[in-house]
Amino acid sequence: MLLISLPVTLVSLAEISSEHQGLWIAADLVLGALALALVHLRRRWPVAVALTISAFSMVSASAAGPGILAAVSVATRRRWTEVVAVGAGLIASSLVYSVVVPGGSRTELVFELFASMALSAALLGWGMYLGSRRELVWALRQRAERAEGEQALRAAQAKINERTRIAREMHDVLAHRISQIAMQSGALAYRVDLGQDELRQGVRDIQDQAHRALTDLRGVLGVLRNLEPGDPEDRPQPTFADVAALIEGCRVAGAKIEYAEAVSGPVPETLGRTVYRIIQESLTNAAKHAPGANVSVTVTGDPSSGMAFSVTNPLPVRLASTATPGAGLGLVGLAERADLAGGTFAAGRSGDIFDVRGWLPWVE
Repeated sequence: MLLISLPVTLVSLAEISSEHQGLWIAADLVLGALALALVHLRRRWPVAVALTISAFSMVSASAAGPGILAAVSVATRRRWTEVVAVGAGLIASSLVYSVVVPGGSRTELVFELFASMALSAALLGWGMYLGSRRELVWALRQRAERAEGEQALRAAQAKINERTRIAREMHDVLAHRISQIAMQSGALAYRVDLGQDELRQGVRDIQDQAHRALTDLRGVLGVLRNLEPGDPEDRPQPTFADVAALIEGCRVAGAKIEYAEAVSGPVPETLGRTVYRIIQESLTNAAKHAPGANVSVTVTGDPSSGMAFSVTNPLPVRLASTATPGAGLGLVGLAERADLAGGTFAAGRSGDIFDVRGWLPWVE
């Protein structure tokens, strides 16, 4: 403001006759000081301050700097009625000052009119540009903050989903192995007719199941690490081809299972893994709640009709005292798996039979 007001004031006062110079300088500086103080209120009353300083500028050259600042501040609001009013005030103050200064002429007045209009248009245009740029920066900042917030929410949701998936995998894998260990150890505790060789073989089977449980646990926890391809723990997940080995392992542990399979075509990896986990958890539940019962497993499917599965076992007459305790989340996890795969799932009593059945679409 001072860089604008000082040169204008010196040039204007130099044109004034010496007999009026002292009075003119005093009035000019007083009004300039008032304008300089008043311009600090432009954010609260922008239009009123700009028009008041324009009135001061009619007789004070030192008020030119604060007047320009107030006018540009109003233009940043980009309201046409305010911009036109302030622009008219700038032009009027310039013309009145030209008339008040001694020595003015009609030619100079016409020149002053066009010069004032051009200068006012430039100043107000610059102010509107600044307002537009501020609004754009504000909008971009808001968009960036909103994007960061959405990204944080997506990251948090991804963490929750990953934790849920890990918990489901750990439940399915470990519950199956631990139930087999509990079933075999319970059988050894009640068998008094076993010889030394048979007893040692039973203990070796329990040890083998424990080692498999630890291996499966390391495989599940491997997703928490940044494993490189080819690492020992970076093992492939089970597929439908592993269902037969799963059932055979349960039979070796002492379970009675009838398995019927009628599946045509290569089973997609995701579908096969889902079916494997559902059958695994169903066999685990049967071993915990109906030990020694005959379990029937049936799987049918083809690419056109999808894959249907069923695991049934008779309900026990009474709950075995050695039943392995559970969290009660096995069936809930199976329903979630089937729902995520886009299929259906149902489990419950049907007479004296407990039936687990469902359907999954044949998709990758």
